[in-house]
Amino acid sequence: MSRILVVEDEQHLADGLRYNLEAEGHDVVTVDNGEEALTRLDAEPTHCDLVILDVMLPGIDGFGVVTELRRKSRFVPVLMLTARGRSEDVLRGLDAGADDYLPKPFELPILLSRVRGLLRRYEWLRHTAAEPSPSADRYAFRGRSIDFEQLELRTGDKRMPLTLMEAALLRYLVQHEGVPVSREAILEGVWGLRDDTETRAIDNFIVRLRRYIEDDPTRPRHLQTVRGVGYRFVAKPE
Repeated sequence: MSRILVVEDEQHLADGLRYNLEAEGHDVVTVDNGEEALTRLDAEPTHCDLVILDVMLPGIDGFGVVTELRRKSRFVPVLMLTARGRSEDVLRGLDAGADDYLPKPFELPILLSRVRGLLRRYEWLRHTAAEPSPSADRYAFRGRSIDFEQLELRTGDKRMPLTLMEAALLRYLVQHEGVPVSREAILEGVWGLRDDTETRAIDNFIVRLRRYIEDDPTRPRHLQTVRGVGYRFVAKPE
């Protein structure tokens, strides 16, 4: 049974989410503000498998909640609920560390599908962390190793945890190794956003990933900027 924390201040929506998630076999707790959500997660940091988080909350909003979780190195998956048509909310949430988003109003089957996907990924993470396997999905380059199943970047003895979205972006760039990819292509390929969406969040993700994998993030050699296009991943720069 998966444990899900729903953070939603609209009581009818919170009740509906709880009813349908419990019908799927999940253990569900609902709170109506960000402060209580953080208090619960601090009190029992391993007692939650997924957070469904509304953006618009009284007090600390959804962005503040996910930012604080990631600051504390809490990498529980976060599904963020955003207002319809607010692409800036989507990008801000992803940039803060959310793993997926869903615009309101949403269709229940789509939400349940997103929930299953995030829980499945989280279960893979915990399973492979407990029982490392030589067949894990890894990519190595220049003394660095990315483990996409454990959501981890390794450099020597150092290990850097990745969010699902950081890992997804890095995987996309690795899959296109040596090829310039536009910000618009990244938005569509990684997040499924239309190509006329504001792309600044991509730049913020790249800055963060450069801190993880570059010897000198101010002079990147692996995650290169392609002027007028976007970015290119190079495993073995000259």
